[in-house]
Amino acid sequence: MPILEAVSVQKVYETRGVTTVALRDVDLEIAAGEFTSLAGPSGSGKTTLLNLFGALDEPTGGQVKLEGDDYAALSPAELADRRLRKLGFVFQAYNLIPVLSAQENVEFVMELQGVSPAERKERALAILEEVGIRELANKRPLEMSGGQQQRIAVARAIVSRPRVVLADEPTANLDSVTATALLDLMKSLNERHGVTFVFSTHDPLVIDKATRRVGLHDGRVVSDERSA
Repeated sequence: MPILEAVSVQKVYETRGVTTVALRDVDLEIAAGEFTSLAGPSGSGKTTLLNLFGALDEPTGGQVKLEGDDYAALSPAELADRRLRKLGFVFQAYNLIPVLSAQENVEFVMELQGVSPAERKERALAILEEVGIRELANKRPLEMSGGQQQRIAVARAIVSRPRVVLADEPTANLDSVTATALLDLMKSLNERHGVTFVFSTHDPLVIDKATRRVGLHDGRVVSDERSA
C-alpha cells in the first residue's frame, strides 16, 4: 500500500468569477521511504498537490489518502491528528516562531504531541546535533542565516518522527552551496530514519538529488522517472 496516494484528483479555484484549474485528474502513488520531487514551472500544480498531500487544502474532486485513509472520510479532529503525528512540513519561508529559540522551535510540535519536557529536550538537542547546529540551540531565528534557519525547520519537521516530510521549495532562498548541504542532510535523514520526503520544486539541484522525479505541467503528471 502506498504511503501517499492521489486518485483522480482535481483542484479548481474560483477567484472573483475567474476559474483556475490547478490539477486535472492526477493519479500518483508515493511509496514509503521515497525521496521524490514534484517538479514543474510556476502554475504547474506542484505546490497545490503538495498541499493536498499535507491536508492543508481539499481537492475539488477525487481522493487523497495517507496510509490508505481517505482524508475526506476523516473528521476535522482526526485530520488534525494525522497532520500532527504523521506529517512534517518544511516551508520556503521557514515558518519558525521568532520569539522562540532554535531548541524551543524544534520542541514545539513535540509539545503539541504531549511528549514530556525531559524527552523533548533530549530529542531536540540530539536532532540539532545531527543537523550540525547544536551550538545554535539558544539562538533565535533572527540571529541565524537563512541556511541555519532552514536546518532548524528540517530538524523541527523530523524530530516528531513523522511518516512523511513535505517540503515546499526548501532551497528557494538559499545559495547553491547551502542548498546542496541541506539536500545532502535531508537525504541522509531519509536513509537513516526511513522518512519519506516529497518536495515541490523547480530547482535543478533538488531534482538531481531526488531518486524519483515526477514532472507536472498545466495540472497534469507528464513524466515519472526513477533513478537506476
